[in-house]
Amino acid sequence: MVEVYEFWAVIVSLIVVKLCHWIYQWKNPKGNGKLPPGSMGYPIIGETFEFMKLHDAIQLPTFVKEKLLRHGPVFKTSLFGGKVIISTDIGLNMEIAKTNHIPGMPKSLERLFGATNLFVNKDTHKHARSLTNQFLGSQALKLRMIQDIDFLARTHMKEGARKGCLDVKETASKIVIECLSKKVMGEMEPEAAKELTLCWTFFPRDWFRFAWNIPGTGVYRIVKARNRMMKVIKETVVKKRASGKELGEFFETIFGDTESVTMSIEIATEYIFTLFVIANETTPGVLAATIKLISDNPKVMQELRREHEGIVQDKIKKDETADLTWEDYKSMTFTQMVINESLRITSTVPTVLRIIDHEIQFGDYTIPAGWIFMGYPYVHFNPEKYDDPLAFNPWRWKGKDLSTIVSKTYLPFGSGTRLCVGAEFVKLQMAIFIHHLFRYRWSMKAETTLLRRFILVLPRGSDVQIS
Repeated sequence: MVEVYEFWAVIVSLIVVKLCHWIYQWKNPKGNGKLPPGSMGYPIIGETFEFMKLHDAIQLPTFVKEKLLRHGPVFKTSLFGGKVIISTDIGLNMEIAKTNHIPGMPKSLERLFGATNLFVNKDTHKHARSLTNQFLGSQALKLRMIQDIDFLARTHMKEGARKGCLDVKETASKIVIECLSKKVMGEMEPEAAKELTLCWTFFPRDWFRFAWNIPGTGVYRIVKARNRMMKVIKETVVKKRASGKELGEFFETIFGDTESVTMSIEIATEYIFTLFVIANETTPGVLAATIKLISDNPKVMQELRREHEGIVQDKIKKDETADLTWEDYKSMTFTQMVINESLRITSTVPTVLRIIDHEIQFGDYTIPAGWIFMGYPYVHFNPEKYDDPLAFNPWRWKGKDLSTIVSKTYLPFGSGTRLCVGAEFVKLQMAIFIHHLFRYRWSMKAETTLLRRFILVLPRGSDVQIS
């Protein structure tokens, strides 16, 4: 009996020793040199819960600010079970953006987009960017897309005015999806269109979560919705090709592409799915935040109303149609200033997300390969670059090049090889939405609140009263 107890005592001791060793290794990861300072938190969980706490969307997360004060501009941590380097140093952020190509994402995002999605492989990503530029680049927006966005924005705004109320985020989402669906899929069967729309309701707003794919979890719902959406899109394409029906412009371009990288239906479907998800989950939230910022600033409201009433009156004088043209869009100078300022002040998330593919020296520290890199645009809130940086002040952009998408002091769309190729598409949508909104009298509900849990959150909605 004593021998049995001794045997189990040895087993338990070995387990405890192994567990303690594992915990020690977790808290003290090794590298070829001196790692940046910081804490790895609890095993597996790391510091995820602190990182994901709700915070004011117009400021950097409390988690980042506290770590910045304690450790300096570059520090290590563990989030969602992965090893992470967080940086607020603009020089390091730009270097990582230019020299590293694989997007940094937790396992939950890999499940959403697929482990072998187009954005992971350098060559397929380059091809996907080329295609997207054909769809959403300035020339395509100018020749085709502006008319569709203009029509949809005008239609939805009229409907909102008839009801007396309009949800900014929901309306912007409808405009994005309807615009892309028409271009991508062409005319869809009513049942397929309905099911595709229904799938969106299964997507949780927080993509950044632990990757446990078990029933009842957010990741499980993400994967289920993804698989269903991919199936609907693929079935629609296969039916249309078999019957000789016309596909949307996007698919016609994809299958008619003569570059060396060719796309199967499966890869094309994955590309379109990714395009849909990213477009729908980014622009509507930023636009809702922009309308909130405008609503809280009477001087900005007044100047925007003057600009957009001027555009309408000018069209009446010239006896032109009410449709917006590319020249009208480019004449919205103050609107562009508002959009730039909103993008600056709401960029309180990492705009550089990469997997570090080679070891990097930063001062005395060695940043190891294989870690996730999160680069925050802290420069947006640097008082040396922006006077009173937390103030929403569109006039600070007066006289500056408003077409600039990225610079050393402004990078809401990221930088390097993964600079957002749809940046102009985003700005066009926002400008047209603002134009049509200012053709009405409107006010946003005072209780509207802008928060962030990595993704923008509006817990009390984004309704405006409109007439």
